[in-house]
Amino acid sequence: MQGDRGNPFDATLCAELALVATECAEDPAVRAVLIRAEGRFFSVGGDLGALGASREELPRFVQNATTGFHSAMSRFARMDAPVVCAVHALAAGGGVSLAAGADFVLAAASARFYAAYQGIGLAIDGGGSHSVPRKVGAARALSFYLRNETWTAEQAHAYGLVTEVVPDGELADAAHALAAELAAGPTRAFGEVKNLLRATWDTPLEAQLEQEARAMVRAGRTDDAWNAIQAVGRKERPTFGGS
Repeated sequence: MQGDRGNPFDATLCAELALVATECAEDPAVRAVLIRAEGRFFSVGGDLGALGASREELPRFVQNATTGFHSAMSRFARMDAPVVCAVHALAAGGGVSLAAGADFVLAAASARFYAAYQGIGLAIDGGGSHSVPRKVGAARALSFYLRNETWTAEQAHAYGLVTEVVPDGELADAAHALAAELAAGPTRAFGEVKNLLRATWDTPLEAQLEQEARAMVRAGRTDDAWNAIQAVGRKERPTFGGS
């Protein structure tokens, strides 16, 4: 994301995010996705200019914007390739949802995470009501949103929203290194693990066990699994091609 306006979630950004997510999800050559932003903010959240332009048009604007935003978040979540989000500065509202929906979140030491929605009387979008409580717990998520809290990078890390906090000047290199590490892994197996871990919150044990068995069978059919098993058997370091 880039722009001098603070990367607000306007109709254009939401639509473009959906297009990029679809391209990444449909391209088997994509082995990892890195989301980052430019400018003073990671994202200021909603576009206040558009939100406040017309009371009559406000519901329609929100509906149209969330259509693209939610499509993007669903595709990022369901794709095999791991998603890394690098938060260099303030992430507010939808910016928190975007980060929380990623598989890994790296934050600069000076980054902040601001709930924002209740500050302007709105609810939650971008999957924040799904991803944030799963990472930080229901009680902490409720406090974050209802009390309109701001968390430092260290707080967000301690609560489980952020994977790792790095010095401000090292964020870009650390995020690229993590994305490269993941891109060299067994992409199809990553996708199976992502789906299993997401489903475990709502699936009974016996059903989860069956899904694990099916996921193992699907992973066992991949070239990556067969080649890696053979390499390890020869005491060699396996390499993965993503298929």
